[in-house]
Amino acid sequence: MAAATSTATKFESNTEDQEKSEESITNYLIVRPEKGGMLDLLRYLAWADIGSGVRFLESSEEGIMGEEAADHRWIILVSIIARKIISLFGKPLEYTGFVVDFFLNLLFQNGGIMGLFLNFLQGKVVIPQRDTETFISSIGHLDGRIDLYRAENLLEQIDHSVSAEKTITEEIGNRAHMDLCIMASKLAYENAEVVRNIVHHWKMHFVDFYNCWNDLQKEFSTQVFILCDKPKDANLILISFRGTEPFDSYDWDTDFDYSWYEIPKLGKVHMGFLEALGLGNRDDTTTFQYHLQMKSTNFNYDYEGSGSLLSNTDSDMEQNELDRSSDSDRATAVGHKKFPPEMVKKTAYYTVRKKLKSLLVEHKNAKFIVTGHSLGGALAILFPSVLVLHQQMDVMKRLLGVYTFGQPRIGNRQLAKFMEAHLEHPVPKYFRVVYSYDLVPRLPYDDKTFLYKHFGVCLYYNSLYIEQKVDEEPDPNLYGLRNVISAHLNAIWELIRSFIIGYTHGREYKESWFMVLVRIMGLALPGIAAHCPTDYVNSVRLGKERVVHMSSF
Repeated sequence: MAAATSTATKFESNTEDQEKSEESITNYLIVRPEKGGMLDLLRYLAWADIGSGVRFLESSEEGIMGEEAADHRWIILVSIIARKIISLFGKPLEYTGFVVDFFLNLLFQNGGIMGLFLNFLQGKVVIPQRDTETFISSIGHLDGRIDLYRAENLLEQIDHSVSAEKTITEEIGNRAHMDLCIMASKLAYENAEVVRNIVHHWKMHFVDFYNCWNDLQKEFSTQVFILCDKPKDANLILISFRGTEPFDSYDWDTDFDYSWYEIPKLGKVHMGFLEALGLGNRDDTTTFQYHLQMKSTNFNYDYEGSGSLLSNTDSDMEQNELDRSSDSDRATAVGHKKFPPEMVKKTAYYTVRKKLKSLLVEHKNAKFIVTGHSLGGALAILFPSVLVLHQQMDVMKRLLGVYTFGQPRIGNRQLAKFMEAHLEHPVPKYFRVVYSYDLVPRLPYDDKTFLYKHFGVCLYYNSLYIEQKVDEEPDPNLYGLRNVISAHLNAIWELIRSFIIGYTHGREYKESWFMVLVRIMGLALPGIAAHCPTDYVNSVRLGKERVVHMSSF
């Protein structure tokens, strides 16, 4: 009897050891454009020299580098070349952004060119001050609309909502709900003071604005804000991540990055997006294991406990436990490097998760939405994916939906299947909006054998703002002569439309001179111009009638 018990115990121990061993096996691929030279790039490009291609790669296994360099040569080449160009023009792009933002706000705050001229004559020129309530981002100048679509209907819908799930077929309610998400996604590009004022303008409750730590960049480069529909007994909590800033080379570099990290049982995930959420650093890949493989570390439980919603007191007690743990223990958890706990607490994922859990405890009937445009859309869908990975199921039960606009691909088909099981039943909760020839949703490149795959419900709008519900946007890669010609012809039409849409659909749709300038630039780079939030706002407001199955408040 004792022998049988001993055998069973050994079997269980061996099984646990095997599971831990499987979860400790981590595969990753990092594309490093700086590692190889121009001669290596030429050999890889012209003669398909795999050895030269491998010089740009770093991986957990030698075999992975060779396979990737051979199987996905053109994709890796695009990533390397694009990121080398972005790196070359990174500083000039940043300086250009400062000048453009300053000039746009100088004109705006002085009443245009004539107002600026008169103020100059009178010695009353208003000098723009960054991070103030009057300093608007370049995205805000592209599209100056701040009012919600039929705001009174949205607030009424929230106030009279119920917790049961149902099908929303009312056109106004559906559009108003999606409009809140795209307007919040657009608003995330602004500074904290602008966000606070506009949320109050919407007659909603501003919770907080966060500048979060990116350990790879060693700066606070991930922005996100949170609002509630009202300060007491809220029904809705909305989390909005900032997207790709037009003059931020780091953001564009992330969009064109091909690097991935494989999470056991979840799938391969875009490494740059994980870093933006604060879940690792490619310079020390053991940090990804620290944050993403729970059974190999107690960090997630130490920080906020289990997946249940904690009271503020419980959360504070467990936070104190983390603070009292020794530096050596934390260093052991991530390998040879010490991961500063004060920086962990300032990363986007942990900051937002902690605040979200406290809000869900405070507002018993509230559900939450996560949204974002561009890079912000990638973070918006990745955030609940990691919640599921960390077994935060009590939090996920309160998820109303994820709405992304112009979002790049975040992972492979395995990740898609994993998340579809959590976001499509009993009704779809993940909606991915794509406008026309927007380039960013086609990144990173995808084909029949390639790694990155989209998932969720795709609401595709063409340049006439006609909606189609599809599994994948048309022309998913925008390569080939036919697609290039079609994209440029479409850009010509969009430029013409920019002059007439204010007359055909009303003054609120009249495009700014800055947006028209971007349309002109779009004749050369149509996929970039189509990525602007303007067309996403128009798509939601002007799209044809739709019936969308989604969860209710």
